[in-house]
Amino acid sequence: MDTDVAGGPSERDERGRGYLLAIGLALAGGAFGIFGAFVQELQAGPLVAFIGAPIIEESLKPAGVYLLLARWPHLLRNQLHTASLSALGGVAFSLIETIIYLYAYFPEHRGSLAIYRLSLALPLHTIASFIFGLGINQRLLASVKGEIPFLSVGKRFFFTAMALHAAYNIAVTIAQIGPELGR
Repeated sequence: MDTDVAGGPSERDERGRGYLLAIGLALAGGAFGIFGAFVQELQAGPLVAFIGAPIIEESLKPAGVYLLLARWPHLLRNQLHTASLSALGGVAFSLIETIIYLYAYFPEHRGSLAIYRLSLALPLHTIASFIFGLGINQRLLASVKGEIPFLSVGKRFFFTAMALHAAYNIAVTIAQIGPELGR
């Protein structure tokens, strides 16, 4: 550990701790998104999967980034950094969701389900969270505070991420029920 002239932690150590805090909160935010997904599943219905899930999940996965924006905005260096932290939330969310799918919902799963979850669902959640993160900035915080009209900024990123997620859910559903319809 480096020390400054007064014997305290150096600026580099403080910055390193800040980056670790940012990464930890981004990952925790993704885990929090699982709570939203669970609540959404209690509202089961076909429209919930196509509309509700993308809105709820994409909005909650970057919860840690929202906390950083509100409490420690200096840790969000730039928009790319913010989007990358949001993507980490998507990774955490997808990995936890995959574990739940594999061991709670489908404990007798085939290996192909694990391959699917890791090769399609993981990139989808990561990319959608990155896109969503491109809209998270000080102006979003100002809109939440009522200083500017709500969603007057960033909405193209939010809606793009949600639409991508919805399209994925629709495609997966069609792929699952398509063979059943042909019987």
